[in-house]
Amino acid sequence: MQTAGRIIFHCDCNAFFASVEETYEPALKSVPMAIAGDADSRRGIILAKNELAKQYKIQTAETVWSAKRKCPGLVLRPPRRRAYGEFCERVNAVYENYTAYAERFGIDESFLDLTGFLREFGNDALLAANEIRKRVSREIGITISIGVSWNKTFAKLGSDYKKPDAVTVIDRFNFRQIVFPLPAGNLPGVGRKTAEALAKRNIHTIGGLAATPIETLVRWFGKTGEQLYANANGMDESRVAEAGATEEAKSVGNDMTFKRDLVTEADIRLGVMSLADKVAMRLRKMNKKCRVVKVTIKDVNLKSITRQTTLSKPIFTSAGLTGAAAALIKSNWQTGKPIRMLAVTAENLVPANETETAQLSLFDESPSDACERTEKLELALDLIRGKFGGYAVKRAAILGNDLGIMENDDEKN
Repeated sequence: MQTAGRIIFHCDCNAFFASVEETYEPALKSVPMAIAGDADSRRGIILAKNELAKQYKIQTAETVWSAKRKCPGLVLRPPRRRAYGEFCERVNAVYENYTAYAERFGIDESFLDLTGFLREFGNDALLAANEIRKRVSREIGITISIGVSWNKTFAKLGSDYKKPDAVTVIDRFNFRQIVFPLPAGNLPGVGRKTAEALAKRNIHTIGGLAATPIETLVRWFGKTGEQLYANANGMDESRVAEAGATEEAKSVGNDMTFKRDLVTEADIRLGVMSLADKVAMRLRKMNKKCRVVKVTIKDVNLKSITRQTTLSKPIFTSAGLTGAAAALIKSNWQTGKPIRMLAVTAENLVPANETETAQLSLFDESPSDACERTEKLELALDLIRGKFGGYAVKRAAILGNDLGIMENDDEKN
């Protein structure tokens, strides 16, 4: 494939978690296998599955119980979180041998910009893609699918088009034949609600979306309509970042599905506190504070709500996050209604050294003094944990709890 203009690859590791597991146990390649949480706990859901398990229609995020009903012989393995990170580094090290522009898009996906880097392949993008694909398989033991196009949107559609271990080229000559018949929901940027809104207007394919006047899409979806039109018509001009370049985080969050439902105020406070501790530690490590605190609450029927509050001043303490999140839950959730999952997220991040002055009292301790003392205390705890490990200091309230909090601690993984 001789090329001109931009050359964008989207490289997607096939069944990544399951493939990593198969490198440790090659025999698993011949049986239906899935990566799952603890099958004996409420976190027992399918996280990933291999190609043989997919033949049984096993879905990511379904319960282990449901998956076992579909495939009684399903082999389960626990996640190897450290290994996934290590394999991600190894795969991206291969990519970076071919271009200076390798942008990670999650742990198992990367965009590569090969523009100007194809001289040794005679400017043949297909030849380069196949070499990268074969090299990852040979050196690392997992397979990847690669989409090749002149923009990131179509490159991603290409990597999804043919799996596993394949290369799909979507160029200016064939994109109408490949892209336009695909469901509108396949287009990056088209979520479930947008796809439903398009279907109500009798737009079911990417081609139908591409043929819709931009003015009409803007009328329906506002400014998002412009991006939908551009993506559907191959006009995505977004750049691929340089390898190692990281976009500044816009939020920090943590979530947990508990071993049993949270019912009492004490349960909820304990759950919120454990999540807020981790979020606050990450904020301080980033030297950031947040102006917005958000909570997501999921009930036993897996229905969820999200609520947020804007703070009067930025914070990065566990105490502050716990107070804000607990208040949100109290004012937005029926007392006594069971909670299955909680998430606490800090948003609208600002540098920690941005301070806001408060009017001081001549006689009483000001709120800012108390806040400063809390900040100093939690920063001191960070130093202790950094020197002696994450378990050097733990809140007494979470020791021996029956919610699974200690088991879910990220520091164990």
